[in-house]
Amino acid sequence: MFLGVDIGTSSVKATLIDDAGHPVEVAQADLSISRPAPLWSEQNPSDWWTATNMAVAKLDVARRHAVKAIGLSGQMHGATLLDDALKPLRPAILWNDGRSFRECAELQESTPEFVSIGGNLVMPGFTAPKLEWVHRHEPDIFRKIAKVLLPKDYVRLRMTGELASDMSDSSGTLWMDVANRRWSAHLLNATGLEEHHMPLLYEGHEVTGSLRAEAAEAWGMGRVPVVAGGGDNAAGAVGVGVTDEGDTLLSLGTSGVIFVAGRTYRSNPDSAAHAFCHALPNRWHLMSVMLSAASCLDWAVRLTGLSDAGQLIQRAEKDAGLGTQEIFLPYLSGERTPHNNPHAAGMLFGLNHDSGAAQIGQAVLEGVAFGMADGLQALIASGVDVHQVSVIGGGAQSLYWGRILSATLNRPMVYRDGAATGPAFGAARLARYHIQGGTIDDMFTPPKVLDIVEPREGDIDLLMPKYEKFSALYHMTKNALKGD
Repeated sequence: MFLGVDIGTSSVKATLIDDAGHPVEVAQADLSISRPAPLWSEQNPSDWWTATNMAVAKLDVARRHAVKAIGLSGQMHGATLLDDALKPLRPAILWNDGRSFRECAELQESTPEFVSIGGNLVMPGFTAPKLEWVHRHEPDIFRKIAKVLLPKDYVRLRMTGELASDMSDSSGTLWMDVANRRWSAHLLNATGLEEHHMPLLYEGHEVTGSLRAEAAEAWGMGRVPVVAGGGDNAAGAVGVGVTDEGDTLLSLGTSGVIFVAGRTYRSNPDSAAHAFCHALPNRWHLMSVMLSAASCLDWAVRLTGLSDAGQLIQRAEKDAGLGTQEIFLPYLSGERTPHNNPHAAGMLFGLNHDSGAAQIGQAVLEGVAFGMADGLQALIASGVDVHQVSVIGGGAQSLYWGRILSATLNRPMVYRDGAATGPAFGAARLARYHIQGGTIDDMFTPPKVLDIVEPREGDIDLLMPKYEKFSALYHMTKNALKGD
């Protein structure tokens, strides 16, 4: 058995796979987010560790005894600030936190090497501008910083006692020379840090330490190796075999991502696409990110009073369907690709007396799909060629949503075994790769195809006029909510 643990935004997932790489069991424990001020989004690092223990404890104990190695994945960009005793100095500032927009503009202007070396625009979601915000607004805390870790790497510290990270997750800090897969002293210095503040870097399958004795006893395992793993999207890509040139996935988690793998480093910051290392050696990827995807469904469930996202989707398919007039802008946490706008906000437009839960649900499903289409266009403008798309994340459980996505992106949507567990499955595969070895092509073959959703011409004809209205609505309203 091999264990993958994903430190997500809304939950921690633990996934077991067998020696052949097949998923065997999944468990999860929920997390909450604190939003103490506009544009802020935070979590307590100790909650990640508590949820990790809870998720692992839910797995079958006999299977836990058989675990040979552990892989980690997690939400990217979160600034976890530790003192000399390796204790958190404040709540972690998360990937969907937009408070550092002023710092972004100033860093972008003062240090153009964030683009030329780091390969990316300076955006509020990334880690570097968060540290600049802390430097300016919480100087007493900044002076006490001994280490800066990403969320999954804080959990690694609690698991192994080691300070380590992987290439893919660390690419999203903006402090890496992404092409050369190493920390950049110049980019660190731009935010008042040095390389000693950072963890050691490893490729995704390399060992970063062993499970501490206390954790091993609590989890019913040996002191097994813990591999570096990957950022959630890179780990999710590994899980569905998106590892080679042009391989593409679409992740429908709290955020929404289109991820295109490649064998060479390429960057196109003008489109707000992200250029990062992959979780496998000598592989990179381009990625578009929308900050709210499946989380929009959770919001709509609360708004409509339905029981869960599944019921909302079922109601939309049965009682609304394609062709309704309601339009939803999915920018509940601002937006990245292609708009790079932390002030973007959600909107329901075109409501009338007949607009109910079904119509709102349909608008939300379509709005997220339209946002994904914006991201795909940004990636295509970067020179990638996308033929079909593997779908992962919680949203991968809905083929109706896949129908909407397929028509909007005009690409087949491929659903594979283990896709719903996403990053945790990929992290477990990286752990298996460390133990069993072999070639990347052999060890990370795409899992079995369960369904393929092809674009329907009639659906395209219904959705394209709405997509045009969606785009026009954003551009007409984008300045209305702009900050001072």
